[in-house]
Amino acid sequence: MPRERLSSRLGFILLSAGCAIGLGNVWRFPYITGRYGGAAFVLMYLLFLVFMGVPVMIMEFSIGRAGRMNIVGALKRLEPAGSKWHSVGYAAIAGNYILLMYYSVITGWLLYYFFSFLSGRLNSSFTTEAVGTYFSTLTAGPGLQIALTALALLLTAGTVIIGLKNGVEKITKVMMVILFILMFVLAIHSCLLPGAQEGIKFYMKPDFNNLVHEYGLGESVFAAMGQAFFTLSLGIGAMAIFGSYFDNKRSLGGESIRIICLDTTVALLSGFIIFPACSAFGVEAGSGPSLLFISLPNVFTQMSMGGIWGAVFFLAMIFAALSTLIAVFENICAYWMDMKGWTRKKAAIVNFVLIFILALPAVLGYNVLSSIQPLGSGSTILDGEDFLVSNIILPLGSLAYVIFCTHRYGWGWDKFTAEANQGDGLKVPQALRIYCAWILPLIIAFICVNGIIGVFA
Repeated sequence: MPRERLSSRLGFILLSAGCAIGLGNVWRFPYITGRYGGAAFVLMYLLFLVFMGVPVMIMEFSIGRAGRMNIVGALKRLEPAGSKWHSVGYAAIAGNYILLMYYSVITGWLLYYFFSFLSGRLNSSFTTEAVGTYFSTLTAGPGLQIALTALALLLTAGTVIIGLKNGVEKITKVMMVILFILMFVLAIHSCLLPGAQEGIKFYMKPDFNNLVHEYGLGESVFAAMGQAFFTLSLGIGAMAIFGSYFDNKRSLGGESIRIICLDTTVALLSGFIIFPACSAFGVEAGSGPSLLFISLPNVFTQMSMGGIWGAVFFLAMIFAALSTLIAVFENICAYWMDMKGWTRKKAAIVNFVLIFILALPAVLGYNVLSSIQPLGSGSTILDGEDFLVSNIILPLGSLAYVIFCTHRYGWGWDKFTAEANQGDGLKVPQALRIYCAWILPLIIAFICVNGIIGVFA
């Protein structure tokens, strides 16, 4: 059977951007930016995005397009005879499963808040304490969370079953267009709120004293490196699978930069939504993960027509989350279709059931299994799963791809650049060889080690 192909270049760009765009952009980016000093942190983040994100994305796309299979099959086809590079692919596929195990639960929470604001159930009568209790009440009981997780996975699997072009590509394209429209509307609304000026100033005017004021320059630099690296969902083969569906008419360097620009646009827009709104209503923007489910709902309950704006915001979050879920689920299904000959329908149904079962510990970690705290006191099973993906599988997978593409005992620099530079568009210059082969791996290894130490310290 011939390899499935995407119907258009725009589909490839938006699908890949949809995979990269997720809660890391619209949740983690604003609160980390708020914590580490605002505009000065954003400048560092953009710098590291160019020097780290772009080359790793080009490499992952190249492996997928050259191998024309999922990450395991592609590495098998490209690796030197007798080597075991494809074993990295199995770890990447495992990372896809772990990611969906907790990401589907968070998407369920987003669905709950969307319906809560849309129906008027979450409204201006809620005090600050009541908004906090609203989230803890949701997570305290497993029943509703299980139903919401099932709904998130059903939407994901249903999209994949429809097909690559008519389901995954078409639906993700529509979601991405709507996402950008919603983000622009929300950003304009936030910037026009009374009292928003201080938030805009914090976000737009660099003050490098903020970088060293509380956490120190070293920690701020590492935070910028980590956010630039993790925001793109690199290292688990999710980009490779879309590379395998893409033709050879365009070089991968230019396409990677376009995708990263879209991903960055969403992140920057999220800042224009959150910082002015938080400034207008006196909410701390660097308040950590609770920003999305406690701090921002507090903003919307105080806002004029807050129910409508809250529903619009969480609809945007749902599209951001679902685009990642669909991309990762497609990667998992492609593995079973490529390696085991399963039909798309069989792969989607079996994995829907399997991932739903695997997601239950993340749900139960907030109630029945709350005594299990893998990262120390106060942590949950969901935190542990996120740690495995973000701090271990993503960086180590990316490190393996970089070494594979730049050294002779892997695929090698010449074969990598020949594939990446096929077609019209921006080429990978030979001058980057030393940086990609020796300096970039050290940066990624540093991020991985420092991230692990930071969690347990």
